[in-house]
Amino acid sequence: MLTGQVIQNTIDGIRAITHASLAVCDTGGSVLSRTGEIRDVSPSLVGAFAASEAIEQSSGEFLFYKVFNEHDPEYILVANTADPNSRMTIRLAAFQLESLNIAYKEKFDKDNFVKNLLLDNLLLIDIYNRARKLHIDINARRAVFIVESSGAENNPQDIIRKSFENEENFVTTVDENNTVLVKLIESEEEDTAADLKATALELEELISYGDADARVAWGTVINDIKEVSKSYKEARLALDVGRIFYEDKKLIPYSNLGIGRLIYQLPINLCRMFITEIFGGKTPEELDEETLITIDKFFENNLNVSETSRQLFIHRNTLVYRLDKLQKATGLDLRVFEDAITFKIALMVVKYMDHIEKNNY
Repeated sequence: MLTGQVIQNTIDGIRAITHASLAVCDTGGSVLSRTGEIRDVSPSLVGAFAASEAIEQSSGEFLFYKVFNEHDPEYILVANTADPNSRMTIRLAAFQLESLNIAYKEKFDKDNFVKNLLLDNLLLIDIYNRARKLHIDINARRAVFIVESSGAENNPQDIIRKSFENEENFVTTVDENNTVLVKLIESEEEDTAADLKATALELEELISYGDADARVAWGTVINDIKEVSKSYKEARLALDVGRIFYEDKKLIPYSNLGIGRLIYQLPINLCRMFITEIFGGKTPEELDEETLITIDKFFENNLNVSETSRQLFIHRNTLVYRLDKLQKATGLDLRVFEDAITFKIALMVVKYMDHIEKNNY
């Protein structure tokens, strides 16, 4: 169904051209929009006309005309019979409203189709049939982007639609927090990774202004319309993994999730066993803040003692003391590569466990 604003704009435009007065009613006789001098349209007369077999009918001072949505009347147009252009005007308005109905219906159908495609709710035969009916290329190269936003004053979906949506790109939502872009990828295969990253950066910059913040994740490129749900699932996984393990990253490709991808798929019981094995009855959160800051900076500087002590503004021996203290508490010497890797993985596992517990998975 068309919005009241669209209907009003349409008949205002027609009046500007023809100078004729018009009213648009629903099939029950209620006036939805009007222009000019048309007043006191009888709901009973409109309702009786709507129920009749006639498409056009005169009744006293009014001329009625039906606007169809497929085979059923959706609106009743009313013009003044005293107007010499009333018949032409009312038919012009009916044609315009019916054309808008078709366009809006196709847009709604596309949005509905894309949502069900993303959520894998369609049978294979239905995917191809509906895609052809909606004039969507089934063999185009596409990728799915998910934009997670917070603090945005304007609707992120509207912002992204203005920049990206066209006959080949689709913008929709499947939940209240994320906007999904299914984008046509036109670059050559060797340039695809750079193209995807450039699109993600553009999306992030579109939304991130003022107090607004955005994180963008994307899946791999697919070559068949039926695989859109695969790219969407990859983008969702990338978004979740990024939220847990890479909080400082704004752009998160599925193809570059590192060890976070592996940890994310571990059973929670196995995670608990691993943490117990590494830390005994303790967890990294029980370490004092000074030690945790030291650990983060030590990893940031690739286990370089001199550079870490310089950036922490402490003597080298003080850093060595802290590392020795950590070794006594955990049995892991972060100056030894294998122990450092074990500790780093353990920290990531703890983050994952916290995420699971907070979200009651």
